[in-house]
Amino acid sequence: MTTAALLAGLAVAWLLWSRPAAPASLPPLSPIPSLPAGPAMSSGGPHPLTLLAILAAGGMVAFAIRESRAPAPAPAPAPVVGLDLRGKFVGPDAAADAATTSALMQELADKIQWDGLPQDQEGRPKEPRLRTGAAFDDLRRAAREIRCEGVSLGARQPAVRDEIKRYLDAEIGTDGGPVDAAKRSAWVYAFKSIAQAAAEATR
Repeated sequence: MTTAALLAGLAVAWLLWSRPAAPASLPPLSPIPSLPAGPAMSSGGPHPLTLLAILAAGGMVAFAIRESRAPAPAPAPAPVVGLDLRGKFVGPDAAADAATTSALMQELADKIQWDGLPQDQEGRPKEPRLRTGAAFDDLRRAAREIRCEGVSLGARQPAVRDEIKRYLDAEIGTDGGPVDAAKRSAWVYAFKSIAQAAAEATR
């Protein structure tokens, strides 16, 4: 739009400059014989339609330049506070192990959250099956063993195992006793955070 405004200003200045000055009104000194009519004199300057075409072209160029600018890239998601698994998955299976960890922890978080709901999907009342922190941890171990068919991701990725243990101990503690709604939410949040950190580890 700045380019179009500049072109418009130049066009106005050109029109003012090229406009012929009005002749002063003076009384004739003596009769002058009429001369044969000659070709019409040009008043100078481009035709107004030409100026309009220039302005239109300038506006289109300015609009095209503005629209062609590439948008700024979206910022990367912020890492989970207190947990960063980037660079900790190593070896030829690093990407696959990170993806498995992320999917496993996300699924566990979803199931623990659903288990705490007062009703099932059909609206029937239900009681939670998992009532203690020890039950949550046992579910995590059993799900890992079943999903990985006995392969220990912790043994293959010790740095990841140690960092996840440190994070879980800091976030939810080591008490395996009964959990209330707030404690269950803390487990769900911790597992989802691990899933997010593992997903971002290889990006």
